[in-house]
Amino acid sequence: MPKRTNSIISASPEVLNAIHSLGLRIRANRIAQAWTVKEMAGRLFCSQNTYRSIESGKLTSSVGIIANALWLFGQIDSLDAVAPLPINLSATTRVRKQNKKPSAGMISEDERDF
Repeated sequence: MPKRTNSIISASPEVLNAIHSLGLRIRANRIAQAWTVKEMAGRLFCSQNTYRSIESGKLTSSVGIIANALWLFGQIDSLDAVAPLPINLSATTRVRKQNKKPSAGMISEDERDF
């Protein structure tokens, strides 16, 4: 029985269409190279069924295998357009929230007021 997760079940129609379109583009590139599904799966070191799931736009497809397929077609740079960084922000910026609760064993200012 296939594994189902909430993230797959709750995927919006826009997500489904985008992944399906990506699969069709990968398929078109494979056909343009005159490679069979078997040859393409061999080049990606995955099973034919895994590769077929990428071409059919299944949400459970591996991003790593998709990235390798784009590399084989000389299109790995196209991933740079995915989720561009917001202006004045780097991917190394960390978000930290103030800890509202005092640490265990610590006495807050309110508790010190007897």
